[in-house]
Amino acid sequence: MMENTYVINIGRQLGSGGKEIGLRLATMFGIKCYDNELLKQAAKESGIDEGNFEVTDEKKQGTRSFFSNFIPFIGSGDIYGNPISEETLFRIQSQTIRKIAAEESCIFIGRCADYVLRNKKRCANIFISADEADRIKRLSLRRVITAQTAEKLIHQVDDQRSRYYNFYSDGTWGSADTYHLCINSSVFGIEGTTEFVARFIEQKLGIKALHPQSHDNPQHS
Repeated sequence: MMENTYVINIGRQLGSGGKEIGLRLATMFGIKCYDNELLKQAAKESGIDEGNFEVTDEKKQGTRSFFSNFIPFIGSGDIYGNPISEETLFRIQSQTIRKIAAEESCIFIGRCADYVLRNKKRCANIFISADEADRIKRLSLRRVITAQTAEKLIHQVDDQRSRYYNFYSDGTWGSADTYHLCINSSVFGIEGTTEFVARFIEQKLGIKALHPQSHDNPQHS
């Protein structure tokens, strides 16, 4: 029996335009795009302060703790004065991802959603990269920072996202054999990449875009 909902998971390098492409695809297919909104929903459903999720968002700070498996989901945000472990926060966030995916068709940006939903048949897992020069330019303009600062930030965030993904999943962040499609947005530009990915999604999931591409989304990473 075919699942009623489908999911598009987008991994991305910082400055590649991955989130902008996700927002454009969401408009085209008439579905929601979850990025930071996922943290808000996980916090709301668990009763844990959103700040706990923000601190560890797509970051892996420490090593796996034996005791983290026994920390309960409590609204106060700590137990015996200790912060909730990264692994516990990841499990809570994963529960939210699975709940959303079961209830509606949608797009998830990052957060290991492709791995969390690895058993869902109607998924399209995409990774967006871009040439470093384009990434630096896009990030410099969007955040109003120097090229040198943008380059440093790109390397820092990519490293964080890579360690986070490689720790929690059984794949390799950005590696072609981990995703259904990897594409460099510098080749076709944001609009062209969105169109290319949309056609791929239509073929893979057997669906049709409901609306033409929107051209007024702000640039995101």
